[in-house]
Amino acid sequence: MSAPATTPAAPDAPSTGSPDAANADLRFSPEEEANLLSESTAQKTQGNAFFSSAAYSDAISAYSRALAKCPNYLDYDVAVLRANVSACHLKLSEWKEAVEAATAALECLDRVDPPVGAAKDKEKDEDKAAKKDGDAAAAADARVEEVDDDTAERIEALARSGRSREDVQKLRIKALLRRAKARSEVGGWASLQGAEEDYKALAAMPNLAPLDKRTVEAALRVLPRRLDEAKQKEMGEMMGKLKDLGNGILRPFGLSTDSFQFVKDEKSGNYSIQMNQ
Repeated sequence: MSAPATTPAAPDAPSTGSPDAANADLRFSPEEEANLLSESTAQKTQGNAFFSSAAYSDAISAYSRALAKCPNYLDYDVAVLRANVSACHLKLSEWKEAVEAATAALECLDRVDPPVGAAKDKEKDEDKAAKKDGDAAAAADARVEEVDDDTAERIEALARSGRSREDVQKLRIKALLRRAKARSEVGGWASLQGAEEDYKALAAMPNLAPLDKRTVEAALRVLPRRLDEAKQKEMGEMMGKLKDLGNGILRPFGLSTDSFQFVKDEKSGNYSIQMNQ
């Protein structure tokens, strides 16, 4: 349990990234934390009422006020508010803003309870580094101690919020669904790839609700075609820009890109440029 800060920092809206190292250990006293959380919850309740009446911009404002009151180390509570903001942006067809808010929510949840596979990936990276440094045993001992500390922090945070890992998983599903939807609406090769990654992550989750499962399966059927179309379009646009650039360079010499052609070597698979006669 972290000791309360003697002079607590102002309850700024939480960052969407990792907490600043200098402020990572700052905590309000239990009484101050409870008061701030109560004020934040009151604003969240107002935001929920605005959302229910389809006043989505007003709801965003209320959730923003709730974020300003909520201590930024209460990751689960912050994640709920960020996910709510994402839902509002979806209703307003503000796709990029919805992606940003959902991503911020997921980052908070990852600090509370890392998704399956994240810990194993971290462990593999540390093992590789340990082998490279020739001190595998010491690195393994340090990792065990770090994992224990991380586990204690997550349990403490969840206990304070009165939530369980199952609650974290449910909220993660909501945030992923919202981000995937927003990314698919943004369109473009990169965003559609991100949407596909989100839907694949959702498909691998146990206990996905039947309606959500159907949504995910339908999206994964459609996305490969959309991805291919977006790839071809963007590649075509890029080649067009390169051709224009090339023509600008070649024009003073009385040439153009049409004066050249790519010829494939069937043996090596490499291409060479030859001038048309």
